[in-house]
Amino acid sequence: MAGGGNFIHRVLSYVANEVIVNGLANSPKFQRFAVRTSRKMDELSDIAAQKKKELAEQLKDASKNFEQFKNQ
Repeated sequence: MAGGGNFIHRVLSYVANEVIVNGLANSPKFQRFAVRTSRKMDELSDIAAQKKKELAEQLKDASKNFEQFKNQ
């Protein structure tokens, strides 16, 4: 009996998923939201990569300055 309940749950889940996915895929508002979100995430990723590079250079410079100070 438990197996039949699981099957019904899977069927209902599949149908609900299809309805939701098709509804969102055909929604211009959702598509605009998705595009804007994707672009913003790309921008944030680029900013994070740039900041990581800047921080690495600052740490490299700080390390050089520390070594110079230590050797005096």
